[in-house]
Amino acid sequence: MENYMIRSDNFLRIMFFILSISFVSVTCANTHQKGEVDKVSSVFEDVRIGLVVDMSSMEGNFVRSSVSMALSDFYHVNKGYRTRVSVLSRDSHGDPLQTLAAAMDLLQTKQVETLVGGQSLFEAKVLAELGEKAKVPVISFHVPSSLTLTKYSYFIQAMHDTDSEAKGITTLFRNFDWATVVLIYEDDDDWRESIQPLVGHFQQNAIHIEYKAEISVSCNEECIMKHLRKIKTLGIRICVAHVSESIANILFPCARTLGMMEEGHAWILTARSMNNFQDTNYVAKEAMEGVIGFKSYIPLTMELHNFTLRWKRSLLPEEVTRMSICSIWAHDIAWSLARAAELATLPGLHINDLLETILESTTKHKGFSGEIKIIDRKIISYKFEIINMIGRGERSVGLWSSGSFIGKNRRKNSSSTNVLETIIWPGGSTRIPKARLLKDERQSKKKKLRVLVPAGNYIPQLLEVKTDVKTGVTAAKGYCIEVFETSIQPFNYEVEYIPWPVAFNYHEYNELVYAIYDQRDKYDVAVGDITITDNRSTYVDFTLPFTDIGLAVVAAKDKSMWIIFKPLKLSLWLTIIGFFILTGVVVWLIERHDNTDFQGSYVHQIGTLLSFGFSTLVFAHRERLQHSLSRFVVIVWVFAVLILTSNYTATLTSVMTVQQIRLKSQENIGFFLDSVAAKAVYYDNPTFQGPRYKGLETYDYINALKNGTILFIVDEVPYVKLLVARYPSEFYIVKTESLTNGFGFVFQKGSPLVQNVSREIAMLRRTEKLKAMENWWFHRQTIYATSDDTSDPLTVYTFRGLFMITGVSFAFALTIYLIPWNRDQRQVFLKHFHHFVNHRFGRVIRPSPTTLA
Repeated sequence: MENYMIRSDNFLRIMFFILSISFVSVTCANTHQKGEVDKVSSVFEDVRIGLVVDMSSMEGNFVRSSVSMALSDFYHVNKGYRTRVSVLSRDSHGDPLQTLAAAMDLLQTKQVETLVGGQSLFEAKVLAELGEKAKVPVISFHVPSSLTLTKYSYFIQAMHDTDSEAKGITTLFRNFDWATVVLIYEDDDDWRESIQPLVGHFQQNAIHIEYKAEISVSCNEECIMKHLRKIKTLGIRICVAHVSESIANILFPCARTLGMMEEGHAWILTARSMNNFQDTNYVAKEAMEGVIGFKSYIPLTMELHNFTLRWKRSLLPEEVTRMSICSIWAHDIAWSLARAAELATLPGLHINDLLETILESTTKHKGFSGEIKIIDRKIISYKFEIINMIGRGERSVGLWSSGSFIGKNRRKNSSSTNVLETIIWPGGSTRIPKARLLKDERQSKKKKLRVLVPAGNYIPQLLEVKTDVKTGVTAAKGYCIEVFETSIQPFNYEVEYIPWPVAFNYHEYNELVYAIYDQRDKYDVAVGDITITDNRSTYVDFTLPFTDIGLAVVAAKDKSMWIIFKPLKLSLWLTIIGFFILTGVVVWLIERHDNTDFQGSYVHQIGTLLSFGFSTLVFAHRERLQHSLSRFVVIVWVFAVLILTSNYTATLTSVMTVQQIRLKSQENIGFFLDSVAAKAVYYDNPTFQGPRYKGLETYDYINALKNGTILFIVDEVPYVKLLVARYPSEFYIVKTESLTNGFGFVFQKGSPLVQNVSREIAMLRRTEKLKAMENWWFHRQTIYATSDDTSDPLTVYTFRGLFMITGVSFAFALTIYLIPWNRDQRQVFLKHFHHFVNHRFGRVIRPSPTTLA
C-alpha cells in the first residue's frame, strides 16, 4: 500500500507540472464564464470563494444549492457584518484535468481566497497540491481519509471518522459471534483505500475475510452475478458492502435473485455508502430490505427540517426526499467560511491567518451536523447512526459513538449490542444469522429435482441420454441439458435424470408431458426438445422458450449455371431489349438527315442503330449527337438504365449470396408425419392440405432433398438449424413462420421454479449466453438467413412507371421533331404526289388523236 501511494503521489506531481505549463491556454478558455458576478459592493468587502464540483452530478447540484442558501441565511441573520462571501462556481465535469483548470482559473483570474470541492480522491489531491503552492485553503467534504492527503498543510477535510466506524463494525461482528466475512467494494482508488481501516480492524480481531469481491465502476449485472455466485458457493452469509449507490442499485436486486436476501443472510453497508444514498431507485430500495448500515449521525432539529423544505423546493424538478450528508456538511462549512472571512479582515492578521481562522470558527460553530471535532485539519464527524432498511424506508436502531453502542434511551454500553433496537434481517427474521453455512448443512438443504428426459438419442446435439448398465445412473448432455443446468444452478438443486422412452412421436411426447401432471409424486420436471403447445399447457406449466419459435423451411442450394438470369423475369428481359432497340431507332430518325455517323448503306445504318442502342447499357456509344432532341432521348434512357442495372445488381447479389427462393404452388413440400410441424401445417390447417405436401415416414430429410423427391422440408426451427449446420454447403433456410412456440422446460402446475427458471432463461438470452451455447452444440458454420420478398425476380409491372416515362419521352421527342419536318416538306411531298398521279393516270384520261378527229 505504501509503494502504491508513493507511485500515485509521484504521478500527481508530474501531472501537475505538465498541466501548469499548459495553464495559459486553459485560462483563456475559462475566463468568459456566463453568470459571473464580479461587481463588488462599495459597502461590503467581498471575499471570494471558489466552488469546483461536477455540475452534471446530483451531489454537485446538492452542494452548490446548499452553499448558496447557507450564505443567504447567514447574512440574513448577521446583517451587520462588513464582509460578504461570494461563491464563484466552476464545473469539474468529474475529471481531474478539468478540476485543475477550473481551480487555476479561479485563483489567477478571480483571485479567490479559498477553494471548495474535489468529489474524488484524485480531484482532492489535485486541489490540495494547487492550494499548497498558492497557499490558499482547500476544503473538501466528499473524499475519505487518505495518507497521501496528510502532507498538505492547507488542506481541510470534512469527513466521518473511518477508524471509529471500523471499530463499530468490528464490535458488531464480535457481539454477533461472526468470525467470517465477505468484503464487496469498488475497484477504485477512493473506495479501495477507504476500506483499509476496516480490513485492519478485522485482522486485529481475528475476523477472517473469506473473499474480496472487487467490482469495477463499469461492472454490469452479469459481472456482479458472477461475484455473488462465487460468494454463495463459499457458503458465507455475512457480507460487508462498500460501494456507491449506482453499484448498490444493481448489487441488491441481483442478490435477491440468487436468494441471498433471504433469512439467514446479513448485509452491512459502510458509512460512505449510506451517506450518499438517495431514494431514487425504489426497486433497489425494496431489494435492500433487512440491510443494516452505518451512517453519519445528523441530529433532527426544527432548523434542519425547515432548511430542508426550502432546499428541496430550490432543486425542482430534481426528485429528492432529503439532504445528503455532504450537503449538510457544505451548509456548515459555508457558515464557518462566512465567520472566518469576517474575522480574517481584522487588522494585524498574517498571510496564513485565514486558514487558522477557518479552523477556529468551525470549532466554535455548531451547525446542522451537530458536534464536530477538528483533528489535524480534519473536521470529523465521530457519531454514527445504525440504520435498518425496511421496505422503501429506513429505521434507526441505535447509535455508535466513542466506542459504544447507544440505544434510544442514550445509555451507553461498551460490551454488547443489546441496547440496539431489534434488527429486522433479510427475509423478515429477527434471528441473528450465522456467519457460515456449513457444508453438511448445505448438502442437507440441497433439494433434488427428478427430471424426465426423452430417450432416443436421434439428435445428440439437442439431447443425448445414456444409462449406465452397471450402476443404473442416467446421464444426459446436449444443448437442452446445458441450458437447463445453467438456469437451475442459482437455486441450489441436485438433479436426477430419469429416461422416458420415446420414438420422436408427437403423441409419445404428449404422454411424457402428461406424466408430469399425472405422476406428481415421481417426477418434477421434463427437459428436452419438448414443444410448448396450448393443449399441453392445460396440464403443466412451461418456462419461457429457450429456442427460436416457429417453423422453418429448408431447401437444397441452387447450383445452376444460368443463375445470372434469375433476377429478372423473361417479360422484363424482352421489354428491356425492346427499349434498347427503340432508343436506337428514335435517335437514328432524328440524326440521320444531318449526322454522317448515322448515314451510309442500309446495312451500315441498321448496325449503327442497334449498336448505339445497346452501347448505352455501358455508356460507350461513339457516335456524336448533333440534335438536342436526340440528346434528351439518350439522357432519359440512360437514367432508366441506371435504375434497371442497380436493381439487377442488388437482386443478383441477394440470389448469389443468400440464394433465397420462394415456395411455388406446384412444388412438393415434405414434413415428418408424427411431428409438431405436421400438426401445425397439415392437420390443423386445411389451407395447407393438398397434393404438393408429402408426409415422410422417417427423418431422412437429406436423401429426400438430394434425390428430388421433395424440394422443401418444413420442421421446427431447432431441427432445421441442426440440419443446415451439418450441411452448410448443401442446404439453406428459405423462410420461417411463427406457427409454434419453441422448446420449453416442463414443470408441475404452480411450481415456483417456473418463474425463476424463466427469469434465468431471459437473462441468458439477453447476455447472449444462450446464443453461445447454441453455437457450441449446433456447430454452426454460417449465419442462417431467412427469406423475404426482396429477392423475388423483378417484373415489368415493377418498373411500369419507369417504362411509361421513357416511352412518353420518346414520343414527345419524335413529335417535336416531326412538326417542322411536316411544315417544310408538305409542299414537296404534295408536288411529288401530284406529279406521280399525273404521270400514272394522265395517259388514261387524255383523248387520242383519232378520237378527236
